[in-house]
Amino acid sequence: MIKRRRKYVRTTNSDHGFKTYDNKIKGLEITKPNQVWVSDITYISSQEGFMYLALTTDLYSRKIVGFDISDSLEAEGCRRALKRALSRLTDTKGIIHHSDRGIQYCCREYIKTLKNNKMEISMAAKGDCYENAVAERVNGILKQEYDLGGRFISKSVAIKATNEAINLYNTRRLHSSINFQTPEEKYAA
Repeated sequence: MIKRRRKYVRTTNSDHGFKTYDNKIKGLEITKPNQVWVSDITYISSQEGFMYLALTTDLYSRKIVGFDISDSLEAEGCRRALKRALSRLTDTKGIIHHSDRGIQYCCREYIKTLKNNKMEISMAAKGDCYENAVAERVNGILKQEYDLGGRFISKSVAIKATNEAINLYNTRRLHSSINFQTPEEKYAA
């Protein structure tokens, strides 16, 4: 039997007038935690409607360092995920923040938050999801391995499942790309 394809929900709008930035991580050797953070948005489906999960992931360890679940695709959810990640550190100077060219990551408020924290800004080429592959892969893992790709009975159940999935992902999921460690172990090493 052939599985029916799920309806695709577009979360990236890169047709906007905001400034975009070059890709600073292409070919860069990642050697430590908090060197590069990658960000992306995915959707969570419930019988009460869609929710949007904004993730900030440490590229070195694959640890989700910040996230936010919102009813809207507006930039504020992405800013809350970023602020959650920033709240864990005292020095954020020089961290490269990499994302797609979606309006949420290019808007003035988001860029101002990055610049106020002395972070460097990097973006994937327009329409090239491979330049933000780790962020996309984390979305896929959460949806496929932790069942966030299903349809939840309510938004409150979806929020609870998302919190549990991220905790399990960070503390229990082994990654071959980081020598079969969990993201938490690699981040702390």
